[in-house]
Amino acid sequence: MKTALTVLILTLLPGLAAAQCFGDHSQQAMSCADGMQYDAEAGTCTPIVTG
Repeated sequence: MKTALTVLILTLLPGLAAAQCFGDHSQQAMSCADGMQYDAEAGTCTPIVTG
């Protein structure tokens, strides 16, 4: 009985661990240098134009 329970738990653990890793991981935070801003369309930092 103990062996069967141990096997069951060890079989289910990887699935439970994988279920905790959900969501979209393809997006990251972007920071630009001073005087620059992030352009989402271009995917790069561009100079801030004023005036």
